[in-house]
Formats: sequence, C-alpha cells, structure tokens
Amino acid sequence: MFAIVEIAGLQYKVEQDQKLFVNRLKGDKGGKISFDKVLLTVNGTTTVGAPAVSGITVDAEILDHVKADKVIVFKKKRRKGYEKKNGHRQSLTQIQITGITGFDNNKSDKKAAPKATKETAEVARETENTSNSESAE
Repeated sequence: MFAIVEIAGLQYKVEQDQKLFVNRLKGDKGGKISFDKVLLTVNGTTTVGAPAVSGITVDAEILDHVKADKVIVFKKKRRKGYEKKNGHRQSLTQIQITGITGFDNNKSDKKAAPKATKETAEVARETENTSNSESAE
C-alpha cells in the first residue's frame, strides 16, 4: 500500500514507516503532522483524485530539522575580472510516515460478484432485443 502525497509543494511517493527529507516544515522535533492532499492511493485497487482523494490522510512524525549539503554557486565573466562565489544550504525536515488513514478495508476485501450464467445472459439478451424492436416500431 502506498500513496502519492503533496508535501510543501512537492509530490512524494510514501509508504508506511518510510523516512524521507522534505522542505522545512513548521513544528517541533517529535511533533505529529498530517497531510490531506493525497493525489493517488494504491491499496489493491488504484484510486486517483481529481485533484485530491477525499477522506485519505497521511500521518507523519517529525524526526529532525537538518540542513542539506552545501551547494557552491560560482559566477564568472571571462576577461573582465568578475568572479562571484556563493554557497547555499537548503533547510530540510526529516519525517517518518506513521500511517495512511482513511482506507475502506471492507471495500478492498469484497469478493467478486458471481459470474452470470448462460440462462441469465439469454434472458438479458431477450429483454434487450424486445426493447430494441419496440422502440424501432
């Protein structure tokens, strides 16, 4: 079972007990958060939202607030003596997905409807043919 959820403007594929880094979120270390903008869920059957699936939430726990590795930004114009060096460290939040709630477990456990027998198929064809012939007259 997994879901695709939008967190801080980015889309992530998440599963139960998964740890991931996302853009900095508000909240303290050890705090609980939930995301309700679930775009797709797969639990035996696939449910696609338009734009989001209603009734499904993804619950998570904030593990830590960290900074990513430094990225060097270097600008230069040759033969002009212009050089500019900058660095950037993105602020991230490490979260762990604690659960995906709102799934209807009874819905996925339903047994398939019994197959139509030849007799029921013939009766359906006969009623269809009679209704078509009546409407043609």
